[in-house]
Amino acid sequence: MRDFSQDHRWLSINTATVRKSHGQEQPLTDIIEACARHGIRAISPWRDQVAASGLKAISGLVKTHGLKLSGYCRGGMFPATDAAGLQAAHDDNHRAVDEACELGATCLVLVVGALPGALAGQAAHKDIARSRQQVQDGIGELLAYARTSGMPLAIEPLHPMYAADRACVNTLEHALDLCDLLDPAKSGALGVAVDVYHVWWDPKLQAQIERAGKQRLLAFHVCDWLTPTTDLLNDRGMMGDGVIDIPRIRGWVEDQGFNGFSEVEIFSTGNWWQRDRDAVLRTCIERHRSDV
Repeated sequence: MRDFSQDHRWLSINTATVRKSHGQEQPLTDIIEACARHGIRAISPWRDQVAASGLKAISGLVKTHGLKLSGYCRGGMFPATDAAGLQAAHDDNHRAVDEACELGATCLVLVVGALPGALAGQAAHKDIARSRQQVQDGIGELLAYARTSGMPLAIEPLHPMYAADRACVNTLEHALDLCDLLDPAKSGALGVAVDVYHVWWDPKLQAQIERAGKQRLLAFHVCDWLTPTTDLLNDRGMMGDGVIDIPRIRGWVEDQGFNGFSEVEIFSTGNWWQRDRDAVLRTCIERHRSDV
C-alpha cells in the first residue's frame, strides 16, 4: 500500500468538492487555477461545469497546467419511457465520450440512471427490471462507440438509497456482472468506479474488489459517511470525519494493483460548500495524507 503521508501526488479533486465557495458557484477555470496553485496534479470535472466555461477553454487550461483527469463526470442516465428518450440518452452519452477524449480523461464515469421521471419527482413506472435492462443495453451500445476512441467506461454503483432515481446498479457485484456480460475478455474498455461513500457498507466489498482485479478498477473515490447524515445527497463528510475505514478499502483496491489517484468527491451544501475554496483544498490535502 502506497504511503500518502509525505505528499499529495496521488490526490485528485473532483471539482464538485469546491464547486461552491462561501455558498457561491465557482467557475471551473478558477477551480483549476486553484488546484494548480496547491500542487494538485489531477482533477475530475463535471460536464455542466465544463460546458459553462467551454470545452476548448478547459482542455487548454488542463494542458497548460499539465493536469491529469482521474475521470470525467458523467455519462449514463440510460433509462427512458420511449424511443425518443432512449435516443436522447444515446446521443448525449456519445457527446460525453467525445468530451472525455478531448480532455484526456482516464475514464468516463457512468451513473446509470433508474426509474424515468423519479429524479424530477414522479416516476413514470415502477418496473426497475425494465430500467436495468435499458441500462445494460445502453452500456453495451456505448461501449462499442467508446472502443473506437479508446475511452474506458467506469460503471459507478450507487448506494441503494438512490435505486429509484439516480442509479439502479447499487452494488459492486451488480456492476461487475454487467462488465463480465458486456466485456468478458476484460479488455480494459469497461470497469468500475469504486466510491467508498456508496459501497463501504457492503459485506461483499472486499471479495468483489478482488473479483474486479486491476483490469476492472478504473477509479477510486473518497469522502466520508457522517452520522447523523442530514442530507443523503449533499451531506458527505471530509475524510476522517465519519465512519468509513477508507485506508482499509484503499488497501484492498491497491492489493489488486490499482495505482491511480484517490479522487476526493464531496457534496456538502451546509458545510464544505460554505467555506473558503482554498481552505477546503488545504483540508483535502491534509486529510489525503492522514485519513486516506
